[in-house]
Amino acid sequence: MTQGTADLHMHTIASDGTVTVIEQVRRAKAAGLSCIAITDHDVISDDLTERVTMIHGIEVITGVEIKADFDGVTGEILGYFVDPVSDELRSFLTGMEAARIERMEEMIRRCRDEMGIDIGLEDVRAVAVGNLGRPHLARVLVSKGIVGGFSEAFDRFLKRGAPCYAPIEKDNFRDVLQIVHRAGGVTSLPHPCLMKVPEWDAFLDELTEAGIDAIEAFYPYDPSSRSLTIEPRLLQTMAEKRGFLLTGGSDDHGPDSTKESLGSIRLPYERVEALRAALPIPL
Repeated sequence: MTQGTADLHMHTIASDGTVTVIEQVRRAKAAGLSCIAITDHDVISDDLTERVTMIHGIEVITGVEIKADFDGVTGEILGYFVDPVSDELRSFLTGMEAARIERMEEMIRRCRDEMGIDIGLEDVRAVAVGNLGRPHLARVLVSKGIVGGFSEAFDRFLKRGAPCYAPIEKDNFRDVLQIVHRAGGVTSLPHPCLMKVPEWDAFLDELTEAGIDAIEAFYPYDPSSRSLTIEPRLLQTMAEKRGFLLTGGSDDHGPDSTKESLGSIRLPYERVEALRAALPIPL
């Protein structure tokens, strides 16, 4: 059995991170990790051409984090060991890219029309390499001196319910699960304790029936936050009772980002091996 620890949730410039895949690998190696998963939002980095790759001695799992609708509850699905050249997955992610552009155009319109902020899509594209997301718009608001930092940008303008926020069209989670599985991957529910789930027992039963493979039980939640809908240890117990695999990750976005957290989660490698054993299409 491979020794070491893993971080199975991190982002790059392909979505709203601030570093490349190679830079994340270097940071992970410096942090003493042996395995990472790159899980960009609704996109797979062009640097990832296989389901899993060894880069500078670090095992890099090709992953993706996809927005999904859980029957009225907003959330996301993590896919691990996916085939980056799967035609179905690539077509689906292309559609998500278009939806993100439409959403950004609407948020920019609201910034202009409702808040009087002079901003255009070209301003956001200038700071984004890959898929467009709210952190890119936040970066523009900071650069224009509208706000003093990312937190203020989200609190005043971009968080859910704020004047410039706009939702994004999402597919039902059951459809997303099937797309990931057909691309060879296993699935996990990221940062679940932040989801606005009204009744967790019933919700986990629905996830079991739908076929999700794992729950992200280890995540660097803000201890001062009051936004958690369930205590993480309780959710872990409930997940294990139902036979879910357990994953974990830092959700790191890189230096000078909305979340610099590499090293905060160190998942025992046996958890990675359990995911590999559950793959619908073996490596």
